[in-house]
Amino acid sequence: MSETLRLSAPVAPGGTIGILGGGQLGRMLALAAARLGLKVCIYSDDADAPAFQVAAHHRVGRYDDEAALAAFASACDAVTFEFENVPGATAAFLATHVPVNPSPHALAVSQDRWDEKNFVAKLGLKTPPFATVLSHDEAKAAFAKIGGPAVLKTRRMGYDGKGQAKVFSAEDTIHAFDRFHGAPCILEGFVDFEFEASVVAARGIDGTFAAYDPPENVHEHHILRRSTVPSRLSQAQSEEAQIIVQRIADAFDYVGVLAVELFVTRDGALLINEIAPRVHNSGHWTLEACAVSQFEQHIRAVACWPLGDASRHSDAVMENIIGEEANDWEALAARGGALHLYGKTDPRPGRKMGHITWVRERE
Repeated sequence: MSETLRLSAPVAPGGTIGILGGGQLGRMLALAAARLGLKVCIYSDDADAPAFQVAAHHRVGRYDDEAALAAFASACDAVTFEFENVPGATAAFLATHVPVNPSPHALAVSQDRWDEKNFVAKLGLKTPPFATVLSHDEAKAAFAKIGGPAVLKTRRMGYDGKGQAKVFSAEDTIHAFDRFHGAPCILEGFVDFEFEASVVAARGIDGTFAAYDPPENVHEHHILRRSTVPSRLSQAQSEEAQIIVQRIADAFDYVGVLAVELFVTRDGALLINEIAPRVHNSGHWTLEACAVSQFEQHIRAVACWPLGDASRHSDAVMENIIGEEANDWEALAARGGALHLYGKTDPRPGRKMGHITWVRERE
């Protein structure tokens, strides 16, 4: 397979950014691109993808259909993705036809929790203790090493709490491993944290870096419910969080927006929970509270434009609209704030259907 491609010049207004995935993140990326005079072409295997509703062009196809992917690449000046479960082989194939950012390497590492934890640990960054679990014997050994309580997670494909189980003994660990049908897993020490935070930042193709203020996040049933800025992080902790994400971005030679989810322990330490190689739910508040949102910032980066100003001009609270809550859209519209509904037609339990953000003058 030939060498992956890199942009040699910015994508000019009128050019086309390809986006793998047609969910709400792709939708908001498409809207941001339009603001800059760029078009998008969405590629998704879902014929009813909500991002199609706002895209200049879209294509429906399987992620392993190389003929369809090659045709998609030929219609784009650059390609990115809106969710990290895009098959790694898809990104790698496209990268031989058109510049793809973030890189297939960054995508591949972030898709496997074991690889991801080892990657950040080698950078000297702090994580909860972790061990691999590929068998019953390794389940016993991992629990003996880490102790309980702990969390067994599938190495791949988990999100919003899926593929996770809290365990209190070696026997629990074995049973959870069996419930995951023997899929490769990682056991992580349970963190009794004070609160959760995240940091969303962008890195340009020339290495320039811009970080947003870290929000404080509240989860319900493993799904993000609310993000608030400013958070309870001290100035020193906020600066440390931004250094963490910059070290990761530099190590990847990253291009685009990257999010790092953090546990803030009771003694003030910041532990890395997960990396997301994309725009992130906890950064949605930037649409209203910053001159340049995370979505515009990502489009700027992958189009080889200068990064924008990531400073916050307002305090903000972003709340997700989940499942059937979206059916009460009239009541939601009456609550004030900036309402975003994603155009999804099936309000399944736990499904993110939209969000609403309230802003106030920055304190």
